[in-house]
Amino acid sequence: MNASVQLFLDEVWSLISGIYEKESKRIQEIKEVSRLQAGIKDYLGVTWSSSNPGDGYGVISIDLDRPFDWGDFSYRMNAGIYICDITDGLIIGEWLPALRTRLAEAMSAGTYGPRFFDYRFEIVLEMEREEGLRTFREVMIDEDKLAKQKRELEGFIQFKILPDLPVRPKELDEFFFARHLLNSDLFEQRGEQIEPLIGRLDEKHRSNPDRLLGWVSQYTSAFREWAEERFLARYFERTGSFGQDWTRKDSVDAADAAVMDAEDLDFFVYAALKVGHLKPELRERYLELAVRLGSEKAAGYIKNGSGRFRHRFEGTAMKGAANDVTETLEIRLHAEEEVAYREALKYITGLLSEGFPKGYKLNLRSPGKDKRYLPLNKLAKSQMHRFFAGALRYPGLHPLIAEYAKAAMEEFAWYKDVDPGEKSVMPGTYAVLGLGLLSTDYFPLLHRYMEMVDTEHQSAQDGYADAFIEAHGLAPDRIPLLVTILLGGSDLAKPVKAFVIDTPDLADALLIELESKEGYQRETVLYRIFGTRTKLAHLAGKEPSPLKEKLERMLAWYP
Repeated sequence: MNASVQLFLDEVWSLISGIYEKESKRIQEIKEVSRLQAGIKDYLGVTWSSSNPGDGYGVISIDLDRPFDWGDFSYRMNAGIYICDITDGLIIGEWLPALRTRLAEAMSAGTYGPRFFDYRFEIVLEMEREEGLRTFREVMIDEDKLAKQKRELEGFIQFKILPDLPVRPKELDEFFFARHLLNSDLFEQRGEQIEPLIGRLDEKHRSNPDRLLGWVSQYTSAFREWAEERFLARYFERTGSFGQDWTRKDSVDAADAAVMDAEDLDFFVYAALKVGHLKPELRERYLELAVRLGSEKAAGYIKNGSGRFRHRFEGTAMKGAANDVTETLEIRLHAEEEVAYREALKYITGLLSEGFPKGYKLNLRSPGKDKRYLPLNKLAKSQMHRFFAGALRYPGLHPLIAEYAKAAMEEFAWYKDVDPGEKSVMPGTYAVLGLGLLSTDYFPLLHRYMEMVDTEHQSAQDGYADAFIEAHGLAPDRIPLLVTILLGGSDLAKPVKAFVIDTPDLADALLIELESKEGYQRETVLYRIFGTRTKLAHLAGKEPSPLKEKLERMLAWYP
């Protein structure tokens, strides 16, 4: 071996092996390990740069993980005079093969432990030349580890993904599973192959919003990593503030686009749809980039949706457009009239009955300048809210609004009329809460809504009891529904000032309703009506019989 190559290799390996020994001890102390992680280390970067003179021959930087744009975590040492003799030919013919051999020996011998190296290991060497940095890249595959990883993955799918509840994967396993789905060594990159597995986990977590959000976040991140690091980087460069813009590379010409793998481009479009569930703005950006790369499918999605639903509708008093890919509805009312709202309600309800996404976003255009909203402060003043507040003005539309609500309500789903957060509400919310204030005919629908609403992740209904009592008054026959409304509030809901138990009849109705409830439910209802136990005790102490005794019975339920 060339003497300069030997010196360069020995100095680099001495630094690497010392760091690896320390890292090995740290990795062996990690207690929570996923069966889907073959190993931790999958990258080694070596860079020589003379722009930082060091001792006169430049600096060698070592990266044990892929560098981040936002930080510098490299290990450094000064290069010796030998570096001046290292040519590209010597790198390719001697240095890289020798480094590869040393790494392969360490992997085979298990020098740093069985979980140290991943089955796939990438070596990147960058050497400064007159024309700029010259990059040399090699990938090592441990075929035995890869085969073992495939077997683990097959078992994981068979015993953790496919079986019915209560079987669930660990959250750590889901992190790796999401990324394995986007790994061409393990899965063919085709939507029809991986979508059933994603959908199966979606289904299993449907009853647990936190786990569902966690899983969706994992595969969203995985698709984004694949899209930006493995696909878009071939054709675009990141530009603009924080690299949020993508500029077509000068080196990518029409000939390159012509030979682009159509399946890769289709998979990128599929990735755009998947990230869109959580990141709609990213879906839009990816689809636009796919159009720039020549995807007719992406162009069709942007313009018309998937084609499963009728894209445009025109009635006598309104126009509508539906796009199930972007999960948006466009409604244009020609006038603020009952007929316009009637046609719009029938149009939207029909789409939902055909399977249109219930958590859609509504863009409303109307000539009316009077923006009406329901008397509920915690509801977002969105276009969706304004549409239903407008339709609720017409009693003749109430049956249609109820029909819409029945089609729209879905547990653990959310409208996209606002950014995800405290203002997010379940589909059907504006319709049901409005109907519940206007007519006793829709009390059963309101009861069903309050039993279905996700009290852990939605709080817009917390103030509804006050508005309900103001609209309908407080009477014994209202107590069962009011109790359900209180139980439909979040943990942060405050006591209801208007809910005053000041007659024996009201107390009897409340006692009867609370008899059938669990202890924690009684506690919730009593707090929402009376506040603290001390306040209830004070109230019971000053009321005359028989109300006094009835309040004391409630006091016994209070912890």
